[in-house]
Amino acid sequence: MSLQDKVAVVTGGNSGIGLATAEEFVAKGAKVIITGRNAYAVTSAAEKLGNGTLGVTADQSSLADADRLVAEVKEKYGKVDVLFVNAGIGAFSPVSDVTEQAFDAIMNTNFKGAFFTIQKFLPILNDGGSIILLSSVNAFTGMPGSSVYSASKAALNALGRTLSAELAARRIRVNTVNPGPIVTPILSKAGLDDGSIDAIRQKFAERIPLNRAGESAEVAKLVAFLASSDASFITGAEYNIDGGLTVHKLVG
Repeated sequence: MSLQDKVAVVTGGNSGIGLATAEEFVAKGAKVIITGRNAYAVTSAAEKLGNGTLGVTADQSSLADADRLVAEVKEKYGKVDVLFVNAGIGAFSPVSDVTEQAFDAIMNTNFKGAFFTIQKFLPILNDGGSIILLSSVNAFTGMPGSSVYSASKAALNALGRTLSAELAARRIRVNTVNPGPIVTPILSKAGLDDGSIDAIRQKFAERIPLNRAGESAEVAKLVAFLASSDASFITGAEYNIDGGLTVHKLVG
């Protein structure tokens, strides 16, 4: 019970890695708050998680939603110990096809929204708390068609490094997790059909040394470790969890 009685917020906690992490937090004794844009999905996930989990409908790209979220969490719990900034969206197309609307949608959620969510939670984040950012191996790789998504994640990694130094005086640890291919709904939410998703996952599996995609629960265990006192001397770190995908083999 390494998070016993800790208050943990998970943005985008109604599905995928966010939901798996919320489950892990609950299992380790935390009081959990999850957010998401779909009210029904958030309510259903909170009921599934049990243990008094609070579900708040909030869009990470909306600063007004962030203000309302912080106010609701403050009213119920007063302070927060763990903030997992997990919410994010993905859309993939050649740079020549990217519209300003598509650019803003990705950046407003993945970076601007993440930035201001952290800023607004800082006054109620306990000294000695933990912030974990969910990024992606796309932050430092060059996958065609992912220019805006990759840029948004690279910005998130830069933010994590900077905040780890800026918040050190309050003993707030800031770390970033970079998943590789993980089985989540992100590709279907990006508009890809089942056939395209299967083809992409198969192509990735062929390139991953462990020969498979990862599971959300595997990422959740890493996030829970970084949130706990077991990681008390870890800050400013970036962890790849990708089955070895980003290992550059010279031969073989």
